[in-house]
Amino acid sequence: MVDTSIEQTSSLRQVSVAIIGAGMSGLCMAAKLQDAGIDSFTIFEKADEVGGTWRDNTYPGLHCDIPSRYYTYSFRPNPEWSHLLPPGPEIQQYFRQVATERDLRRHIRFGTDVVDASYRDGRWWLTTSAGVEAFDVLITATGVLRIPRYPDIPGLDTFVGPMFHTSRWDHSVSLPDKRIGLIGTGSTGVQITAELGGKVKELKVFQRTAQWVCPWPNPAVSARTKAALRRSPLLNRFGYWFWGNFVRLMFGVAPVRPGWQRRLYQAQCRWNLRLSVRDRDLKEKLTPKDQPMCKRMIFAGHYYRAVQEPGVAIITDGINHIEPRGIVTVDGTLHEVDLLVLATGFDAHAYTRPLAVTGENGYTLEEAWADGPTAYRSVAVPGFPNMFMLMGPHSPIGNNSLIHIAEDQTNYVMWWIDQLRAGRIVSASPTEAATKVYNDDMKAAMPQTIWVTGCSSWYLGKDGLPELFPWTPERYSELLRAPQVTDFDVRTG
Repeated sequence: MVDTSIEQTSSLRQVSVAIIGAGMSGLCMAAKLQDAGIDSFTIFEKADEVGGTWRDNTYPGLHCDIPSRYYTYSFRPNPEWSHLLPPGPEIQQYFRQVATERDLRRHIRFGTDVVDASYRDGRWWLTTSAGVEAFDVLITATGVLRIPRYPDIPGLDTFVGPMFHTSRWDHSVSLPDKRIGLIGTGSTGVQITAELGGKVKELKVFQRTAQWVCPWPNPAVSARTKAALRRSPLLNRFGYWFWGNFVRLMFGVAPVRPGWQRRLYQAQCRWNLRLSVRDRDLKEKLTPKDQPMCKRMIFAGHYYRAVQEPGVAIITDGINHIEPRGIVTVDGTLHEVDLLVLATGFDAHAYTRPLAVTGENGYTLEEAWADGPTAYRSVAVPGFPNMFMLMGPHSPIGNNSLIHIAEDQTNYVMWWIDQLRAGRIVSASPTEAATKVYNDDMKAAMPQTIWVTGCSSWYLGKDGLPELFPWTPERYSELLRAPQVTDFDVRTG
């Protein structure tokens, strides 16, 4: 039973909103505010352009693993995608277009890093290099894969050649003539290997753990199809509906609930490896010890073909240290390389960090998260009134469209902003009790997920449990469709 009852008033006031981050979710929030007729919002972006993850990541082979028709805002279809799975540069261009078309850039303060956010006297006070400003509502849209994780390898800083993290790719470095050492075989490492295998002088992939790879073709979209999509809004809506249902039915269900979807994808992964790699020794190197989908599903149609190209080597010996000329593995072998690429992922548990956030009575977010990040339905934290998070803890960020999730979350936030705007409430934050019940329910549901079957991944928090939503995307949409007001501390005056 959803309780949305709040005493109605006829007053209307202006609500000032601060959004931290101009990536996918920040732009989505801005568009929702705009649609509601709210112009009093400011987006703080520390970079010089919009796009977030898709702005920062530009490595070879970058593409989304969600079908392009569904990886769009529902309110802004894009008929120009070149492939079924959209390439990274096209996604970045899409977000730039949305920001320009919506005239959102006039609300964005580029090159502005928020270093502190404190709740005092019923408002959020934000500190930046430009000074201190107050807002009625604080929305964090800082993203999940934002802070690069660098490996703790002895001698890393002694390497004399070019070296960079995949999210900081240096395009001035020529690749075809290079002996490249690639550390990491997660989704990013797989995409880079699939793209560069056989196209560079040497590619040495240093693999700590093998990954299951699901075959996924990525056909180009024909000019005729693009023309039809430009002409027909109905066709765009159908594509969004079709691929949305496919993703939610397949990708959204398989990891969280045993059933035919899980069996199908696991079989596809196993048969893909069995049929694609003939060499017995290489197949053994590439065979994971965990179950398919225990980590994030990786879709790459030609990864196994790439690792069998001349000049490509999968190295499974652990790394002992790095020297100026290359990487030394535990068996004492020096693997000489000209370029070192770190595909070592991100701090997926950072959320708002390093931003210092202080709620009521001097209570900090670091204190609230002393035992690990938690939130009420991923979007709010007890003791932090009128603060909402996009892609907060336990968001269903696995193999789902984060754009769809962001729209669910921003619609939920808009409901509360509407209450503030109408003068029905002064502030709202979830109760400790409701937040505990919600998180306890999630923990109780975790055993049915594939993520607890014995693999190590960035999905897991410090308690060893996944920090992902353990139910289907449909359930998440239902939870956010309307607030349970009784779960909140609501102040009306």
